[in-house]
Amino acid sequence: MHKSVLLNECIEYLNLKEDSIIVDCTLGYGGHSSEILKRIPKGHLYAFDQDSEALQYAEKRLSEVGSNFTLIHSNFKKIKEELDHLDVEKVDGILFDLGFSSPQIDDETRGFSFMRDGELDMRMDRRQKKSAYEVVNTYSESELVRIFFQYGEEKFSKSIAKAIVKNRPINKTMELVSIIQNSVPKKYAITKHPERVIFQAIRIEVNEELDVLKDVLPIAIDFLNQKGRICVITFHSLEDRIVKQYFKKMSEIDDLVKGLPVIPDAYKPKIKLINKKPILPSEDEKNENSRSKSAKLRVIERV
Repeated sequence: MHKSVLLNECIEYLNLKEDSIIVDCTLGYGGHSSEILKRIPKGHLYAFDQDSEALQYAEKRLSEVGSNFTLIHSNFKKIKEELDHLDVEKVDGILFDLGFSSPQIDDETRGFSFMRDGELDMRMDRRQKKSAYEVVNTYSESELVRIFFQYGEEKFSKSIAKAIVKNRPINKTMELVSIIQNSVPKKYAITKHPERVIFQAIRIEVNEELDVLKDVLPIAIDFLNQKGRICVITFHSLEDRIVKQYFKKMSEIDDLVKGLPVIPDAYKPKIKLINKKPILPSEDEKNENSRSKSAKLRVIERV
């Protein structure tokens, strides 16, 4: 079963009160949400997910805790229009857990795993058109090089992209793995497993994960009540860099007015950093749940 990463830390840093209004932007199978719900009996939880299977499972799980929740079948990039539609103006906490859940990886029909054979899919939301199949089979060689470099930081991006274009059409995940491994030096294939980062890059491209993250952070901050908090769990350096840099920028006084004796309100920081360095999983958690190893939690508070 899927284990929620940094669960206790998120619960602690969200600063929950019994009447808190909380948004879980990445409901998944409801691990974080069910613990949040237990602590807000007079509040309300709004939870987003694109995955209809996850929503069905989580609804059952949350119903055993309480009824004060609303599930939203949507990407969290639509947070503003969905919450506006529900007449939610301000909230006390927002959680983003940017990993994807074990059941999604373990289900070979979803195509996320480079260890199981399945269709080239990788869509978080199966209602969308673009899948891994389109990326792998229709992108130009230079477009593939770009996403492998940018989203996978893979040094053999060029030879991998070339081999993919040469071997099209490619239908299955293990077919793609074999092409990747055969397009890099043998020792590198065995020690570095480039298929890991290539699959990551394709998944990010299919689901537009980094663009969505950049777009949603400012909107999320604007939804917070004073002293409201945002917790973000990231799982790779590209996501963490976006979160770190944006939070840092928003917690500092704008350079234009730094020297002024009185800082106009419009230029004052909107947030403060609760932790300067990211919170990492304990050794116990890493041993119990190998998927938590790369997780980092960053927390801010609205001022």
